[in-house]
Amino acid sequence: MPRRHRQCPPGLPVHAVQRGNNRQVCFASDADMKAYAHWLHEGAEKFGVSVHAWVLMTNHVHLLLTPQAPDSISRCMQHLGRHYVRYFNDRQSRTGTLYEGRFRSNIVQSGHYLLGCQRYIELNPVRAGMVRDPADYSWSSYRAHAFGRKAKMWQPHAEYLALGTNGQSRLAAYRQLFAQEVPATLITDIREALNTGLVLGNDRFRQDVERLTGQRQRHRKRGPRPQRAGRLQP
Repeated sequence: MPRRHRQCPPGLPVHAVQRGNNRQVCFASDADMKAYAHWLHEGAEKFGVSVHAWVLMTNHVHLLLTPQAPDSISRCMQHLGRHYVRYFNDRQSRTGTLYEGRFRSNIVQSGHYLLGCQRYIELNPVRAGMVRDPADYSWSSYRAHAFGRKAKMWQPHAEYLALGTNGQSRLAAYRQLFAQEVPATLITDIREALNTGLVLGNDRFRQDVERLTGQRQRHRKRGPRPQRAGRLQP
């Protein structure tokens, strides 16, 4: 089956995931994560991408981004990959590919879906059993959103800014969001959207994106089938 053409219309948030090839390690140290964050920030500034949320895990990365141009995210990720893969291969005395093909991505509707997706991203280390509290993990955007920690590449989304009338109320409101678990149905929707490249949002938003992009954003009706290897879970 031919791969789905990537759609990243300007101004619409995108959830992107980049995985190590065969789930191999792509960060061996904090220095590696710092280098990746540096080139992500550099690429985002150069190609017009707002970085709203992130988590850097041992063998994969989740990002929440908004492009200024249709090719902004692709060019940013190409810039990042070109620099980081060379850096990592040199440090690890290895050659060849580091990531499993192109990164996966899907458009995210604002409001309930965007904040849910952002929480999903920042709770990744908790689901993986690495920490009990997202605040205990250094390489995510949670500390920026919940405690105001400075991060050069961080550009908070308007939905986050709308949580409070000032910085302190916004931080408190964001922390309160994590008092409840992300609904299981939303987690399923987030994973399915990533695996298919379809929109994460309601039917009306899907229709809007279909008109904007000229590309189908809903599943074709079909019977149940077994889960294929390689479908994203965390």
